Amino acid sequence: MQKKKKTTKRKKRIRSREYSNIMLLFTGIFVLMIGYLVFFQVTKSRETINNPYNARLDTFEKRVVRGNILACDGQVLAYTKVAEDGTETRYYPFDCTFAHVLGYSDYGKTGIEEMGNFQLLTSNAYFVEKFINELKEQKNIGDNLVTTLDVDLQTAAHDALGDQKGAVVVLEAATGNVRALVSKPDYDPGLVRSEWSRLSTSQDSILLNRAMQGLYPPGSTFKTVTLLEYLREHQFQDESYSYLCKGKVLVGDSSISCYHGISHGELDLKLAYGKSCNSAFADMGRYLNDRLFRRLADDLLFDSELPLSFPYSQSSFKLKSSDSEALHMMTAIGQGDTLVTPMHMAMITAAIANDGILMVPRFLDRTESHTGSTVVERYPVTEYGRLLPSEEAAVLQEYMRAVVESGTATSLQSDQYVVAGKTGTAEYSSDKKKSHAWFTGYVSGDKPDLVVCILVESAGSSSEYAVPAARKIFDAYYGKEL
Repeated sequence: MQKKKKTTKRKKRIRSREYSNIMLLFTGIFVLMIGYLVFFQVTKSRETINNPYNARLDTFEKRVVRGNILACDGQVLAYTKVAEDGTETRYYPFDCTFAHVLGYSDYGKTGIEEMGNFQLLTSNAYFVEKFINELKEQKNIGDNLVTTLDVDLQTAAHDALGDQKGAVVVLEAATGNVRALVSKPDYDPGLVRSEWSRLSTSQDSILLNRAMQGLYPPGSTFKTVTLLEYLREHQFQDESYSYLCKGKVLVGDSSISCYHGISHGELDLKLAYGKSCNSAFADMGRYLNDRLFRRLADDLLFDSELPLSFPYSQSSFKLKSSDSEALHMMTAIGQGDTLVTPMHMAMITAAIANDGILMVPRFLDRTESHTGSTVVERYPVTEYGRLLPSEEAAVLQEYMRAVVESGTATSLQSDQYVVAGKTGTAEYSSDKKKSHAWFTGYVSGDKPDLVVCILVESAGSSSEYAVPAARKIFDAYYGKEL
């Protein structure tokens, strides 16, 4: 009998422990679900709501008049006008100047119109105003979205590119604030609906945001990466470098020539970089360590996701040890299979200018109520991380200044500011006469360092097209008459 009681008590204890374990399991699941819901509300809900395929956005548009998009100084870049019959029309006061960065809101949404869709269709107007609107069965007015874009710099960048196809990216190195972003050919966002057939079928890919999605051979702008790899492999002992340039270097049965076949003569490393000597850098490419070169490209975010809120293309670096010597040499001068977007090149330049630290490119500063009286949300300056040590960035800064002081960009010298940068002329077809013009660099002075990256498609020499365009933007930044 006693034994039976003990057995019964033991069974009850086991069942009780099993019930406790089940309760703990369900409690844990419940806590995880609550935790995920909180995480979703804080980090993912807006992204989900803002998805263009989310039907919930349609209900937002039925209740709210789309808010304004503003420049950093408050100038209106996009607004909605409501006619007496209730018809809403989106207007862009600067026409095509901000086309690709603002995007459009008809036939889908792109650019900042897409990025800030949730904010623009949310109203944080004063509650009395909202109450009265609802009594009158009128729509409330959506919030304003204040961007980091600068009207003067955007206009200067747009004008500097002229009628050429290409892209310009202008951003602050220390904050990541995007001050201008231009892609050409462009369009008037207010006319997308009426001109959709022409725009969507254009052979010039008018709707393509070349600054973010255009992939181009980097040409000599990539020599900054090659230079860094060479310096790393030689413990930054650049004094021992010497090369005699005869205008070209043989590669099997063919050759790699310097621009216009110019013979640069005896060069040290800084002169080879400043003069952008193809022969010297192609020869350098023969001996670089493939594995280390690949690692450096990875560190600089080639073939990687970028911290960008716009759709973008990934830059690519495909060099392998099994590739031919010719391809190694071509890669070293920014040709071969290497491709890069203007935005990515601007980000690499910004990291160098910012002592090795990359800041996340930032398009939005804050959301405010439509009257501007209430700040709804601020979007912080965010550090992405360190791409290279500060000591290495300092050396590259010195080399990039040499390009302006005595190299291929001497026309950027000024008594008002100091420019550091790298030019590039990139061939893109078997026709050696066809090339893209590049400039990437930054300006220093009594204002925050400003990075400018310019790509002019099929223009030819960087010194004739990209560098003068950069000069116009730098002059605009420092208030000079254009």
